[in-house]
Amino acid sequence: MPALNVEFSDRELEDLRQIAKERGTSMKALVREAAAADIARHRALQEGAEAFRRFFAAHADEFAAAFPEDEPAAKGAGRVG
Repeated sequence: MPALNVEFSDRELEDLRQIAKERGTSMKALVREAAAADIARHRALQEGAEAFRRFFAAHADEFAAAFPEDEPAAKGAGRVG
């Protein structure tokens, strides 16, 4: 399995040691769990954003009718010529 060396300040390292001790786990496991949780959160946010984009695209006409003031100005509108 690939590895990654990560540098921490003395304070961060001491905090990690304390947290790992309190949780009864290793520092390696603690850091790996934190990274895995952040990866899962990131993926969930990406999936949620994509679901929103699909929903919005499928209902664009309804949104435009409900919120006409939020629609972009027509191309060329407002030009003085």
